[in-house]
Amino acid sequence: MKAKTIKWLLAASCGLLAACAIITVNVYFPEKAAKEAYKSLDDMLLKNGGDKSPGGDKKSGPEQATPEAKPQSMRFHETPAFAFVAVAQAGESEADALAIEMASMPEVIKAYDEMSRRLPRINQLFDNGAIGLTSQGLVTVRDKGKVTPQDEGLLSAENQNRKTIIGSMAKAIVKLAGQKETKAALDQVMGKAAATYADTRREAAKPGWWQQLQNGRWVQK
Repeated sequence: MKAKTIKWLLAASCGLLAACAIITVNVYFPEKAAKEAYKSLDDMLLKNGGDKSPGGDKKSGPEQATPEAKPQSMRFHETPAFAFVAVAQAGESEADALAIEMASMPEVIKAYDEMSRRLPRINQLFDNGAIGLTSQGLVTVRDKGKVTPQDEGLLSAENQNRKTIIGSMAKAIVKLAGQKETKAALDQVMGKAAATYADTRREAAKPGWWQQLQNGRWVQK
């Protein structure tokens, strides 16, 4: 009798564990708000660096693009504390809340700072068809003959920065949704955070730049 009771208890415990295992985290992904937040961060922290060098085609390499953008780096670190808080004074929208949350992350500010310095060279590589934008918002080589070994290192660093921004968006969404920052929660929104970032970058791309659609097909804007 005891043996049967023990077996029944074990079976019940296993059933309970199995039921708990299939419970999934359900994190709502605010696509429109995420896109607006990406744009706000780009406008505040990225475009300022790139716009200082409208004649990017006159530069022959990333090392020449860096000096012009360097003086901006200190200002990038000071901007979010004032600019994004001001946005929230009239009542935070979902996009505002996401932008403010991300702007409070040191790793995000650092990523944008580094991206702004190399932006002129990145734009030049897009202009001459050397690189393209992937469906995940990253950059990839399309014409190796137009890319130097130094450019390859630059592109690797660029992608690392972009992954930081995308990952930080996922963290911000999970946090503002009131969920714990678990792997399951982050995994649920990470793909959408990357796809939305790619949409934002496609919209900001210039005519002629190569882009990969979500179905994997490459096209020129």
